[in-house]
Amino acid sequence: MRLRTALACAAGSLALIVTLPTSASAATGSFQYAYTDPDGTRQEASLTDPASGQCVNLPEVTERPAYAPKNRTDATAIVFLDPDCEGDTYYVMNPGKVLSDRLKLRSVVFS
Repeated sequence: MRLRTALACAAGSLALIVTLPTSASAATGSFQYAYTDPDGTRQEASLTDPASGQCVNLPEVTERPAYAPKNRTDATAIVFLDPDCEGDTYYVMNPGKVLSDRLKLRSVVFS
């Protein structure tokens, strides 16, 4: 009787594990950037473990673009000057890449 109960528990556990949804893939690490607030002060911000394949509009950069991105994730980041990861102005940043204040961006997508 105990063997039957143990087997039933094991089968139930296996069924539960198989049916659990998998988590979405994400870049591991942080993507850092700077922006200028309405008072003209330089601020730093970051995205931690961003989702892969989803465009992220940087929330602080509606008026002026962000700058000085640092890709401290394990994924490639494609940064765009325009929102919604659109437009002809973009730059591909490999993992670990740090760029200067001259590069401007408003959105990013990770692969």
